[in-house]
Amino acid sequence: MDEIKHSRLGEIVEASTGFFKAQCYKLYALPSFGTLVKTLESNNEIFAVVCQASTMGLEPGRKPIARGQNEQSEESLFHTHPQLSKLLCSEFSALVVGHNNHGSIKHFLPPRPARIHGFVYSCNSEELLSFSHSLGFLSLLVNAELDTPADELITAVLRGLCSSHEDSRSFMVKAGKELAILLGQNYARLKTILEKIRL
Repeated sequence: MDEIKHSRLGEIVEASTGFFKAQCYKLYALPSFGTLVKTLESNNEIFAVVCQASTMGLEPGRKPIARGQNEQSEESLFHTHPQLSKLLCSEFSALVVGHNNHGSIKHFLPPRPARIHGFVYSCNSEELLSFSHSLGFLSLLVNAELDTPADELITAVLRGLCSSHEDSRSFMVKAGKELAILLGQNYARLKTILEKIRL
């Protein structure tokens, strides 16, 4: 139980078929860009990759203002103004890239979106390995319409998944070949991605 609680990253506050947004319980406790995360929907896991993160004021239209001119550090600023941690929140958005349907991982969108107030968890190395056994999720990443550059997300995801593979070089070569198929008509884009994932 403690391990599950420890791996909990936040709680879903907005959801659609292809995306969800989660609020972190602690300020700035955000998962890294490109991290594979999971949530549950009717006992089936939904997998997604972190594609955006932000920290903002809780009240719409009320922007945070600078308060630390006379403070020695950020820590002392929050100590002097403890209410700040209650007025700000950190959120992240995740692009859905697959789901676990009764023990079988599918690299396409689930039949239903994630649930509001559902918990979002980090994936362990075994789950990362299982998810990336097949590279079908790459087509969702290649064709994603995001606020952040999709190619940056692709490279971040592949570097994160690479760590779960014993032979990381073989995994990256396999990923490179899959990308070559998906981006065969766009050599410039393929070249840029391949240069960034080179080990």
